[in-house]
Amino acid sequence: MQSKPSQNSKSSLFHRLSTELEINTRMLSMIGALIVIWVVLNVLTDGIFFTSRNLYNLAVQTSVVGIMATGMVLVIVARHIDLSVGSLMGFTGMVIAYLQVHVFTLGAAWNWPLTVVCGLVLGAIVGLWQGWWVAYRGVPAFVVTLGGLLVFRGGAYLVTDGRTVAPMDKTYQLLGGGIDGSIGATWSWVFGIVCILLMIFGTLNNRVRRKKYGFKPKARWAELVLLLIGIGVVCAFVMIMNSYYKPRTEIPRGIPIPVLILISVVAVMTLLAKITKFGRYVFAIGGNPEAAELSGINVQRVTMYIFMVMGILCGIAAVITTARLNAGANSMGTMAELNVIAAAVIGGTSLAGGIGTIAGAILGAVIMQSLESGMVLMGVTSAMRQVVIGLVLIIAVWFDVMYNKNKR
Repeated sequence: MQSKPSQNSKSSLFHRLSTELEINTRMLSMIGALIVIWVVLNVLTDGIFFTSRNLYNLAVQTSVVGIMATGMVLVIVARHIDLSVGSLMGFTGMVIAYLQVHVFTLGAAWNWPLTVVCGLVLGAIVGLWQGWWVAYRGVPAFVVTLGGLLVFRGGAYLVTDGRTVAPMDKTYQLLGGGIDGSIGATWSWVFGIVCILLMIFGTLNNRVRRKKYGFKPKARWAELVLLLIGIGVVCAFVMIMNSYYKPRTEIPRGIPIPVLILISVVAVMTLLAKITKFGRYVFAIGGNPEAAELSGINVQRVTMYIFMVMGILCGIAAVITTARLNAGANSMGTMAELNVIAAAVIGGTSLAGGIGTIAGAILGAVIMQSLESGMVLMGVTSAMRQVVIGLVLIIAVWFDVMYNKNKR
């Protein structure tokens, strides 16, 4: 008889804590799951998982999935799906590589930026094309992007008849986070300090704005706890990145450039989702498409732009991948759509639409890449890794269904 009150008290305490901190229980549970996964993987790999080298590589690998996952959040929030992201990344990557190696001979000084622009424009055009079929022709996104998965995977092969294109420009290679693709110890600490100052400013500004508009401000202790946690995470991250040295030297690598690109994308996508009209329209459409249309929102145009944003993000991911591989290969992005969708769903994006966060998608990407990295270190075969990731996706969707059911 005494166990029930005890469990209820613990549950209410957990709920109160999440309410005061303004973090939903799902996000807290995902953070807890990530910590458990890390600890278990570190034990199973005899401490290799927590080495600075592995964490550096994990950060770079997460960048590609995380960038595309931020766009997948908007797609799923609007009650659609995009199965073509992996193939589109491979296609744009092959085009970028081909243009850089075989077509443009204007000099390395400004050759590679031009190819990057071409890749991003191509991604935007393809995204608009797929969005047009979904929005203006009424073809379900599942069908359109499934077709895109096949079309662009074949397109990636046809660009060079299946041949790998290499090498890439040396400056361009820095975008992949290789040996020299990081900013060093000093600039990493400068970046970390700037992030901490922005967090402090954001906390104070949020409190002032709440009082200004008559909303109850967050408890001071809750603000302090979140701020200290944020500062601790930033400092720990910078220290870990600086503890990984360049080969045969004691020169710290610092934060890799792909991670800086990811952080920039997360910042832009967060602002896009929370502040702009476009972001509000996306969530309104996901909540109730009919009501959104009756309220004056151009649902068709917004839908087309959602897929355009997704295409641009695939182009950015292609840039990082080709730069890291120092080549364009038609197999790039194979099965990447599975990791991207799983990252968004694990991070709290509801397949029913209307609910999702950019930060949650990044957390989901870290979880997916942690599992992938841990299994590689354990010597798990590629086939078995696909089995595990597929099961994780099923469990994530089941968790989403049960969470929404209990929430009602």
